[in-house]
Amino acid sequence: MSNTMTPAEAPAQSPEQAAQLIFQLGTGYIASSALYVVARLNIADKLAKGPRTAAALAADAGVREDGLFRVLRALASLGVFVETEPRTFALTPAAELLRTDRPGSIHPMALWIADPFHLRVYAELMHSIETGDPAADKVVGKPVFEHLAEDQELSAAFNNAMTSFSGAVAPAAVKAYDFSGITTLVDVAGGHGEVLMTVLRANPQMRGVLFDIEHVIAGAKPRIAAAGLSQRIETATGDFFENVPAGDGYIMKHIIHDWDDERAATILKNIRRSMTGTGGRLILLETVLQPGNQPDLGKLIDLEMMVMPGGRERSAEEFRALLAKGGFTLSKIVPTESPLALIEARPA
Repeated sequence: MSNTMTPAEAPAQSPEQAAQLIFQLGTGYIASSALYVVARLNIADKLAKGPRTAAALAADAGVREDGLFRVLRALASLGVFVETEPRTFALTPAAELLRTDRPGSIHPMALWIADPFHLRVYAELMHSIETGDPAADKVVGKPVFEHLAEDQELSAAFNNAMTSFSGAVAPAAVKAYDFSGITTLVDVAGGHGEVLMTVLRANPQMRGVLFDIEHVIAGAKPRIAAAGLSQRIETATGDFFENVPAGDGYIMKHIIHDWDDERAATILKNIRRSMTGTGGRLILLETVLQPGNQPDLGKLIDLEMMVMPGGRERSAEEFRALLAKGGFTLSKIVPTESPLALIEARPA
C-alpha cells in the first residue's frame, strides 16, 4: 500500500511546484535574516516618500551598497519591496507594514521574530524533539523568561513586539466582545498594559489591575501615565504561579500558550481562587488551532512555544479540558478580526 496521499487528500502540485515548496521552506532562515536586516536599518521608513536607489539607502543607513542591494533584491522577489528601476526600490503593501510610523505597524514584531536569537534557538529544534525540553534553555542555559529579565536589549525587543501585537488584538477584542459588567479587570502578565488600557477606554466605569514581573511593570508605568489612566489602573508585581491580585474579571493575552498543561492549570487555579463575586469571568486571547491541513499560523507558533518557554497552542477541546482542570467551564469562543480568538470561561 502506498504511503502517498491521494489527490483528494493532498493539494495538487507538479513535481516542479513540490520542489519549489521544499526550497522555499529550506531557505526560510535566509529570508528571515534579510527581513531582520531591513527592519533593523528602518529601510521602510527611508522609502516612505517614494522610490530610492540602493546607493542612497545604503549611504543613509551607513552600510555597504552592494550588500543592501542584494538583500532588497531578494526581498523584492518575495513581495517585500519592489524594484521599480534597476537598483531602485519602493514600498509594497507588505513593506508598508514595516514602517515605524504606520498604524498597525508590525516592525516591532519583525525585529523580535527574526532576531538572530531565534536562529540560535531553532538550530537546536532537534533538542526539543528528543528531550521534550525547550531548545532555548539549552542555548542560554536557563529558562527563556529568566534570560529576558537579564538581557535588556532582547527584553525590549520582546516587550515592544508584544505591545505592538496587542495594539491589533485589543481593539478587535473590544469590538467582538461585551466587557460590561466587570468592575475590576485584572490583566495577568499584561506586559506594558496595551490590552488593559484599550478595554478600559471602551468601558469608562471599569477599573484595572496590571500584574506582571517587576521590570516589565517598570516599563508599563510611563505608558499608563501617558494614556491618562494612572487613576484607574493599579499595578502589581509577583509570580502568577504563586498568586494573583483579586478581581471579578481576568484577562490574559497569549499567556496560557507559554506553558504546558500542568503549569497553565496552576495559573488558572490561582485565578479561580482570587476571583471575587459570583459572576466572575476569565477571558483568554489565544490562537485556537483548527483541524485539517489548511494554512494556520498557530501551528507554526506552536513550535515557537515548544522551543522557547515550553508551552503549546491548543484546540477548542484542549482549552475546554485545560480550563476544567483550573476550575472553569468554557462558555464560548468568539472569533475576532485579529489572529487571536476570545475565549470566555466561567467558574465551574
